[in-house]
Amino acid sequence: MNPKYQSVADELRADIQKGTYEKMLPTEQALCARFRVSRQTVRQALSLLESERLIERRQGSGSHIRRQKEPPAHRRYSIAVVTTYISDYIFPSILREIEAVCSDNDSAPLLFATQNQFANERKILLTLLGMEQLDGVLVEGTKTGLPNPNIRLYQKLMDRGISLVFMHGNYEQLPETLSVLDDNAAGGRMLVEYLYWKGHRRIAGIFKYDDLQGRQRFVGYLDAMQEYGLSLEDCNILWYGTDQKGSFLKEGSVRDETKQLLSSCSAVICYNDEIATRVVSYLNRQGISVPGDVAVVSFDNSQYSEMSTPRITSLSHGAYNVGRMAAELLFRHLRGESCISSVAPWVLVEKESS
Repeated sequence: MNPKYQSVADELRADIQKGTYEKMLPTEQALCARFRVSRQTVRQALSLLESERLIERRQGSGSHIRRQKEPPAHRRYSIAVVTTYISDYIFPSILREIEAVCSDNDSAPLLFATQNQFANERKILLTLLGMEQLDGVLVEGTKTGLPNPNIRLYQKLMDRGISLVFMHGNYEQLPETLSVLDDNAAGGRMLVEYLYWKGHRRIAGIFKYDDLQGRQRFVGYLDAMQEYGLSLEDCNILWYGTDQKGSFLKEGSVRDETKQLLSSCSAVICYNDEIATRVVSYLNRQGISVPGDVAVVSFDNSQYSEMSTPRITSLSHGAYNVGRMAAELLFRHLRGESCISSVAPWVLVEKESS
């Protein structure tokens, strides 16, 4: 229940916004009678309205309504969106949300894709630096788990006053930039805890080493494994990079260490649904039951998790969408509002693979 002064302030604020009072509020005595509260309560309410710059209290002459400035004319911003991919995996849904937010703000974004390659990223950043009008950039960084040779180009954009908001990963060399990240470490912990309480003790992990998401997910996995006293062996952890993604677990290209990992564990945590579907497909080909022999869980709750047989238990952002969150943050920053970085929490969506 709100304190009395808050309720009084809420009603007076609404009256001011409706134009009920032209120049001044009623006297403190009149307000006490109207709301049936003490003078101290009225004064607390008036102090709150004064802190919001709705009124100005002048000793001996009462509470004057402050003249509100006319809202500034709506400005159309020039926005660029740089992601690793455009049509693959989770990116269509992210881009749809970004475009919706841009449309709400009368802006049409320019889209670029790096294919998660530094050379492509460099070309795109040079293109952005050559643009006459550019207000803000939404960026999914390239290989954020590795040192980036294009940091100076990002810094040049910032030096020009261009707002940057990073999605999914950011760079420690640019600590002042805003970002919207997945709560990756928490996600890694959640999946280990889920499998532990399902009775699993030999839990393997497959992670991507060249982006921040993979490294953070591993950190959460590691913390939970240690917390629950589970065995951590090198042979139960498999790393891969962008350049190996295309051939990972394809028929005829399965490495011995991968075979060993998948034959020695009772459950495996995958970096994302795309990798998880390949794990399930491989296990099916080997006659290994999922989840009877090996449980498989993952991140993103994408269409891949639904298309797999069996469907894959995966972490979802639920009502949160990183694209929408990042775009809204960028426009708030462009309007000069106070902004802080944020993370998108995970929700477990249990399906047949576990």
